[in-house]
Amino acid sequence: MDTTNFIELKHLSNEHVDLLHSFELPKEQIQFTSLPINFADVSEGQFRIVIIYHNEPVGFFLLHATERVKNYTNNQQAMLLTSLSIKHSQQGKGYAKQAMNILRKFVADEFPNCNEIVLAVNHKNIAAQHLYKKVGFQDTGKRKVGPVGEQYIMNLVL
Repeated sequence: MDTTNFIELKHLSNEHVDLLHSFELPKEQIQFTSLPINFADVSEGQFRIVIIYHNEPVGFFLLHATERVKNYTNNQQAMLLTSLSIKHSQQGKGYAKQAMNILRKFVADEFPNCNEIVLAVNHKNIAAQHLYKKVGFQDTGKRKVGPVGEQYIMNLVL
């Protein structure tokens, strides 16, 4: 099923909060990400983005335009993507892939000064690595040590 026409990326609004806070993930996934409920409050320069399918939140991620970005790239115009998750009951339907496929346009529209998106993906999180590669992210060759081991630093040039 082609979900492309139905997937949207939107900034978090109050109408999404209750559904996002009900998200659950299995233990093997939660070690690699954070649930939306952990971001009830964010700092300046952090943007909560909701993945919407037919007006229902099915996923979430955070974009950062903060000092933290410097840990991943020297590019002053880059943003950091973290905490991508798809509600467990909605996984396997292509929502993450479609969301990442429309990420370029969303960022170009919403953050016109951004010309690169960077992220860190755990070396054990093979599914996420494949997803990011499929949608155009490339391994920068840089590595970081994260909470559960080595992370590959990937980027998407806009």
